[in-house]
Amino acid sequence: MTKLKKSDIIISVMTNENNIPEKITWQAKDGGIEADEAKAVILSLWDGKAGTAMRIDLWEKEMSVDEMKKFFHQTLLTMADSFERATGENKICEDMRDFCHHFADNNQCKKIVHDTKIIEILNFILDNFYPLLF
Repeated sequence: MTKLKKSDIIISVMTNENNIPEKITWQAKDGGIEADEAKAVILSLWDGKAGTAMRIDLWEKEMSVDEMKKFFHQTLLTMADSFERATGENKICEDMRDFCHHFADNNQCKKIVHDTKIIEILNFILDNFYPLLF
């Protein structure tokens, strides 16, 4: 029997009197992340029993529209990468990436290939949590 290892990813949100996020921090000690600040978070969880996705979308009130556009562009690109890694279906993932470039062009946000920190975080999550799913 395989011994399981527990890893925690902690997201903390400080809100104002109207419950609007003022400060978001997160940590993943196993990945070397200690109380890093973030301006936004999109967290998706799959409920296997109900067969539905659940999500939490939060962003700080001071996050600009341009930052939000870049955030969504990069998030959509990483979703295509994750889907390809999980399913091996590269054709539809190329279509997803084409849409991401279309999204960037129409929103005047800078196209990126990938941010090194994003790749490190995704690799940490995949290395530590993906094996637990199967």
